[in-house]
Amino acid sequence: MTTTLTRPQVETPRRVERLVAGQATSDGAGVKLTRVLTQNLQHRLDPFLMLDAFGSDNPDDYIAGFPDHPHRGFETVTYMIAGRMRHRDSAGHEGLLENGGVQWMTAGRGVIHSEIPQQEEGVMEGFQLWLNLPGRDKMNAPWYRDFKATDLPKFTTPQGVAVTVIAGSSHGVDGAVTREATEPLYLDLHLGAGSRFEQPLPAGHNAFVYVYRGAVTIAGQAVPVQRMALLANDAGTDGVVIEAGAEARVLLIAGRPLKEPIAQYGPFVMNTQQEIYQALSDFRDGRLGETAA
Repeated sequence: MTTTLTRPQVETPRRVERLVAGQATSDGAGVKLTRVLTQNLQHRLDPFLMLDAFGSDNPDDYIAGFPDHPHRGFETVTYMIAGRMRHRDSAGHEGLLENGGVQWMTAGRGVIHSEIPQQEEGVMEGFQLWLNLPGRDKMNAPWYRDFKATDLPKFTTPQGVAVTVIAGSSHGVDGAVTREATEPLYLDLHLGAGSRFEQPLPAGHNAFVYVYRGAVTIAGQAVPVQRMALLANDAGTDGVVIEAGAEARVLLIAGRPLKEPIAQYGPFVMNTQQEIYQALSDFRDGRLGETAA
């Protein structure tokens, strides 16, 4: 089937407000990773709560994985560039996340899950994005879906930019997932040397670009590898233009802010401290995942 692409025109592109370097940390059972979107940026990049980048060819950095741990009140989007990870959760879901695949999980009112590497050698690389839920949806039933690489919509622009549309819509191609409240856009862009990519964005949506291979230029600002370019929300702008002098790979992520209070304690993200206390109580008493069956 041939997809007819629309050709978006960005007349007034966004500038880079600032560049952000991720923080080296570890999570789970000692998995080494880089926290690109940290807690102090949650309000500025609402509805996104966190972005972790992980990548290593040393099994000691990832082999123990992420044993059973709880979540409540948001969604996790795990995108694997390389490697294999098995997911199991208290709702009875199980899946194998492989090269190029995405796992989208809505924790809702509560789920306990594990993510364990299914390899003993080789490269493990990918990203996990946390997407907030509006207060009205935080106690909904959990939901989960695995998307294989072949399930994800892809296209190539006339300039040769290869695009994977994980969420949202680009050039007339709808992604694997849509969300009405937050309208997330999640694109993986592979830019060839001398290429240019344009993406319309509503001026009120928060957006950022993360460069994970090579380097790009956005509105005259050079963005080197392993940097997040936080895009300004200037009035009158209508999108972003990304240019690459040499081959580069980037994530473009944007969404409509919820503009709600954010109360977080570890893996629980709610609107009030009282709701956090309730989540901790439910987890302590074994009630967090019981309604997910």
